[in-house]
Amino acid sequence: MNERLEELIDLSTRLGDPAHDYVILGEGNTSALNPDGTFWVKASGYQLPTIGSTGFVRVSLERALAILKDEELSDSEIKARLLDVRVDPDTGRWPAPNSETRPSTETVFHALCLSLDDVNFVGHTHPASVNALACSELFEEAFSGRLFPDEIVVCGPAPVLVPYIDPGIPLAREIRRRINAYIETYAERPRVILMQNHGLVALGRTFEQVENITAMMVKTSRVLLGAYAAGGPRFLSSTNVDRIHTRPDEAYRRNLLGE
Repeated sequence: MNERLEELIDLSTRLGDPAHDYVILGEGNTSALNPDGTFWVKASGYQLPTIGSTGFVRVSLERALAILKDEELSDSEIKARLLDVRVDPDTGRWPAPNSETRPSTETVFHALCLSLDDVNFVGHTHPASVNALACSELFEEAFSGRLFPDEIVVCGPAPVLVPYIDPGIPLAREIRRRINAYIETYAERPRVILMQNHGLVALGRTFEQVENITAMMVKTSRVLLGAYAAGGPRFLSSTNVDRIHTRPDEAYRRNLLGE
């Protein structure tokens, strides 16, 4: 089996572990970039806790990104385009042939994330604690600052915040716009995307990084919920955040986590 696919299966089953409460049923999807310009993405309808090699589809990064060039696509046209991005449309998934196996409807935003520098793995989940805030009136406020040093070390100086958008191509376009704005502001790619009324996306060079980022954002959300119950969060200053984010000892510690 492809080594990158083995790592993706490992990441997926860890994120899908019911003990974490990151996803239930068919929620969430994951992806991993191959060196040849293709990537593995979860097939529609599969469940992360039990997924194996036949639950992933290998697709073309270039063809997936090209879908964004068409401004007006009907639902049926999007379905056809997603089938067309598969590297081998006659087999669909690897290794068992099935011409109707479809990549996740969120394949295009996975392609966007995997096209960023130093991103090889993407994990999209719906943790209850994260969505408790993402589905609240306090979404933007709650994630407008950083609370503690390890959150900065693992998750970066800030998340990308995305308002609720219809999942699929419209969501991918808005994510692209917000990622570009983030890079202009911070001069680096994001590690976390938070989608209003939807869920969490973690981006990493290794699958361990994606797992660590997801776990840390769940902790952050739990701390935020507790802070609001105790009178409201007290965010670190931008100076504090910049200091932690750029300290050499914290960079060293970051490199040890999932590198």
